[in-house]
Amino acid sequence: MKSTMQYNLNPIARAIGKKPQAFTKADIIKYILDNDIHELNFRYTGADGHLKVLNFVIQDADYLDEVLSSGERVDGSSLFPGLMEAGSSDLYVVPQFASAFMDPFAAQPTISFFCAYMDKNGQPLSAAPDEILRRAAQAFRDVTGGLEFYAMGELEYYVIDEKEDGYEAVDQRGYHEMAPFSKQIEFRTQAMRLICECGGQIKYGHGEVGNFSTEDLNYEQNEIEFLPVPVEQAAQHLQLGKWILFELGWRMGLKVTFAPKIIVGKAGSGMHVHTKIVDKNGVNQYVDKAGQLTATAHKAVAGMMSLAASLTAFGNTNPTSYLRLVPHQEAPTTVCWGDRNRSALVRVPLGWSADVDMCSLINPLETPSSKRYTNKQTIEFRAPDGSANIYLLLAGICTAVRHGFEIDNAEQLAKDTYVAVNIHKDEFAGTVAHLDSLPASCVASAERLRQHRAIYEARGVFDPVTIDMLIRNLEAYQDADLRAKAQAAPKFLKELVDRYFYC
Repeated sequence: MKSTMQYNLNPIARAIGKKPQAFTKADIIKYILDNDIHELNFRYTGADGHLKVLNFVIQDADYLDEVLSSGERVDGSSLFPGLMEAGSSDLYVVPQFASAFMDPFAAQPTISFFCAYMDKNGQPLSAAPDEILRRAAQAFRDVTGGLEFYAMGELEYYVIDEKEDGYEAVDQRGYHEMAPFSKQIEFRTQAMRLICECGGQIKYGHGEVGNFSTEDLNYEQNEIEFLPVPVEQAAQHLQLGKWILFELGWRMGLKVTFAPKIIVGKAGSGMHVHTKIVDKNGVNQYVDKAGQLTATAHKAVAGMMSLAASLTAFGNTNPTSYLRLVPHQEAPTTVCWGDRNRSALVRVPLGWSADVDMCSLINPLETPSSKRYTNKQTIEFRAPDGSANIYLLLAGICTAVRHGFEIDNAEQLAKDTYVAVNIHKDEFAGTVAHLDSLPASCVASAERLRQHRAIYEARGVFDPVTIDMLIRNLEAYQDADLRAKAQAAPKFLKELVDRYFYC
């Protein structure tokens, strides 16, 4: 049987024989020299949430050591417009060795790294998205006595290709569809393989509900779901996923979009985030040994309930976001939570709490095992979409969950916001009448962020200039009436979708 490292799809981890978290500079240099690699890329996320790249050609071993040790200068005023002035804007980007991966699209062997931003004093840049997330994770540890916040995302996206005759999928019935009715399985599985080779940890991929056709084009919705990992690592995995899907699609002649909404009446694309809290031994704190939700889980839910409306400022950042957050489209609109309830904003998915070994029950040749899988339980936040700045979104969710441990009425708040019905059905309107609603526009989202900003800025997690920038950017859309206009005028909606097609 192959060892764990031999089975790892990341060729660097396999060659070095260590988990990436244990990589050192010496390991990286040895790998580069042993494999005669001369090209190197730095990657980092700007204020716009997009992944950036800086390319190197290495011709000298001493220069290689220098680049890995000291990083390089970049223009902060271009990467963080509105946050840094051109007169004093130089920043450093310094590689994180644990993130090393081989670029799957480069013509020549090329090693890439995610980088951290450092300021002129050699300290982490306060406004950098990755640094805000790091502070959020540390504040969570501080408040909870050392617990770790884990996350994983579900990347939903549409693939647009020329329409084929025959084997047409049923409109809005693409969930887990197989070939030949699903046309993009090969694209999806190839992307999944590349993400894993770059260090991402994937749970699975499948066809999603949304599919429809125009006269010339076929629109097919898919999803790739990741595995729960420490929240800072989760952000890198999602950034890898979006980049690889975009570039692979481009190279294969396909258009890929994470746009929250394509057309009225068809499923929009979200980016649901699953959360998990573990202790120092990796034991899930959301459930007890019997698989029942704990007080920790209820505090986490309460935190998400308390800040749900303002979390849209990080997770739903352009006007098309709010065309998705409408009733009857499997997207949340009301601040509530429930078990296995896909109409709720926060959902506790089906776990593995039954005291039965399903494997031996279905496979009689297997000896019954006492092992249980309650550790897999997550709690899912369903509002975000592909317009999010992933680092700021995860920092916001981490802060919200932490806030659940700081408020006195957390368990009562969780009780008051629980629902066990489909809230989109008219007969249950009275059940949810007392509950808050998510904002219906970027402008409304900005106002909710303004109301909650002190919580996000507490413990120095979000710096005020970043909150100011987010409010300013959201208000600039002036979209208070866009939802009504878009639903009334398909042409206007198309123009809106085209404008924000790539989020």
